[in-house]
Amino acid sequence: MTRRFLFVLGSARAEGNTELLARRAAEQLSPDVEQQWIDLTEHPIPDFEDLRHDSDHVRPTEGNLALLLDATLAATDIVIASPLYWYSVSAQTKRYLDHWSGWLRTPGLDFKETLAGGTLWGVTALAHREEVVADPLVGTLHNSAAYLGMHFGGVLLGNGSKPGDVLNDTEALTRAKTFFTQEAPPARFLYEQD
Repeated sequence: MTRRFLFVLGSARAEGNTELLARRAAEQLSPDVEQQWIDLTEHPIPDFEDLRHDSDHVRPTEGNLALLLDATLAATDIVIASPLYWYSVSAQTKRYLDHWSGWLRTPGLDFKETLAGGTLWGVTALAHREEVVADPLVGTLHNSAAYLGMHFGGVLLGNGSKPGDVLNDTEALTRAKTFFTQEAPPARFLYEQD
């Protein structure tokens, strides 16, 4: 099966440190691996409206929401590339993940079944030397993967604040070279682990 990577860029800055790090990691993918890049700032989506107690969600058929849904369903690997904003994912990224709740409840979509077995990855740049401050972001992605029965490849962390700073983080650039080649185990909630 050919792998198809969807890179979801959630930065408020074009070509920011997170995107630079994600692109360095993606350069290492085999040429036969398909890549699709969607910048959430260039493809804005509306806030998520929770309809689960009122009516069914309807499958979007046009616009940015349809583009994201179709790309998400077609991907074997989803890479959330979000800078660390207030210790979690960006607002644009959170909005995209919130729509997963509606897609889970859209009749005929089989969203959970389609994503199950796929792999969720993360890439983030943070302006802090202590990587533990990114734990909430890592937890958001890990738990999302666990809920959907996906594998979780972890989060590639890089350090940078000013544009281009991450290119000076030699440790992150070294990790980027093999990030997508590592084994991605099935995600499990912490309470399910030994």
